[in-house]
Amino acid sequence: MLSAMTDHPSPPIPEPFAGLDLLSSAVVLVDAEFIVRHLNPGAENLFAVSQRKLAGQPLRALLGEAASLSNALHEVLSTNWSYTGHDLKVQIPGGGKINVDCTVSPVDVGNVRLLLEFRPIDAQLRVAREELLLHQQQASRELIRNLAHEIKNPLGGIRGSAQLLQSELTDPQLHEYTKVIIAETDRLQDLMSRLLSSHNIVRPALLNIHDILEHVRRLILAEFPDILINRDYDTSLPELTADREQLIQALLNIVRNAAQALEGKGEIALRSRVARQVTISKRRFKMALELHVVDNGPGIPEDIRDKIFYPLVSGRDGGSGLGLSLAQNFIERHQGMIEVDSRPGLTCFTVLLPVT
Repeated sequence: MLSAMTDHPSPPIPEPFAGLDLLSSAVVLVDAEFIVRHLNPGAENLFAVSQRKLAGQPLRALLGEAASLSNALHEVLSTNWSYTGHDLKVQIPGGGKINVDCTVSPVDVGNVRLLLEFRPIDAQLRVAREELLLHQQQASRELIRNLAHEIKNPLGGIRGSAQLLQSELTDPQLHEYTKVIIAETDRLQDLMSRLLSSHNIVRPALLNIHDILEHVRRLILAEFPDILINRDYDTSLPELTADREQLIQALLNIVRNAAQALEGKGEIALRSRVARQVTISKRRFKMALELHVVDNGPGIPEDIRDKIFYPLVSGRDGGSGLGLSLAQNFIERHQGMIEVDSRPGLTCFTVLLPVT
């Protein structure tokens, strides 16, 4: 929570911050209880609200229930370290949403404890980022697919030779070595098949997204019985035309990834909402289903956070690095997209599926 207190008096802006009103960027000053103490003209323009109306109000009155930003604010206060968040989606007082980069800096002047600087992300820049990421991932998948074809063919010969060798060996102890060769060859063949399986034909049908989520929930609970899975569904969501099996596999990979990050113990939240007027890869959709998979695990390691959807990239020892890559491939084939926001204690995967 960004604070529920209201009606705080609004003292004059401290003298060291007087120059903020000359800046074109949006700056908001808050106290230790996350009460807005000052908005400069740049912030008034960005959020379409006046300093007189917001000063003395809780920060959530300006930004809505931005959970990820709220956690960051608490962390900045406790550690006295700055924080920068990229491509954050915040609710503005007028009812819309905007995407911003936000830098939070600790200060100690008067009753001001935090300085928040917001930089709006231009829609074209965001589309360009999505487009560049899509091209990079497609090139990566194409490379992996070609390698899979090249690797899969010799594996059959290796396995067959190991079986022939096993039949010729009379020493049972030597059979253990051939069994290892056969088992590892089977494992690699399975890996190659999974790399090549994302090109199956889409078989669309009308379905209820909550039936899919419940099916995934049952599978995960059977595999990880000690995990608590909370549900927050919007039952008014319309039905979706999609490939049931591909959608189950995509969401199962995402939720299983969260369960594995929790090492079998923790909490996962499944949330469904409606999103309106959504742009995905330069296409505008009037309506989309917005699904959130949230866990309270350790978070995605920072060094792979930007590459988490690439094939063979995994933050877990022994992981194949295919689950999220295949999930993204299936979602993209439904004209949707997956985004992730992660930090220690909170990881949220957001899936957008347009209703067409």
